[in-house]
Amino acid sequence: MSLETVRAFFAANAPDIAVIVTDASSATVALAAEAHGVSPEQIAKTICLRAGDTTMLILASGTARLDNRKFKDRFGAKARMLGAEEVVEATSHPVGGVCPFGLPQPLPVYCDVSLQAFGEVVPAAGATNAAVRLTPQRMADLTAAEWVDVCQ
Repeated sequence: MSLETVRAFFAANAPDIAVIVTDASSATVALAAEAHGVSPEQIAKTICLRAGDTTMLILASGTARLDNRKFKDRFGAKARMLGAEEVVEATSHPVGGVCPFGLPQPLPVYCDVSLQAFGEVVPAAGATNAAVRLTPQRMADLTAAEWVDVCQ
């Protein structure tokens, strides 16, 4: 179901972008980089977390780490990572396939500036073996994301 909502999202909003489904798992940054022939840095990982009462998605370079100080300075609260069940409830996507596309309800989406170093990034697409290829700015535009600096 999750993969289908992502396909529907792209069919409606960006029909020129193909959802790529592989035989290999892309559930981790390392596996995704191998499956799609890119460096781990080019994987746009999606982190689902909560700040206060707000559940949000942060997209960052695959090797970037959330900087707690920067996050708290930007959002005024400590980041709390959601558990796997909470992630599925919020996004409808399984851990390893979480992405900002085809969500059951709107969530705030933020793209970390770590993604701006790349001409193309590869975020997951709703399944642990699905992804898309697009520019960081196109990803931000499609998801109405705000650019932030919250990683190291």
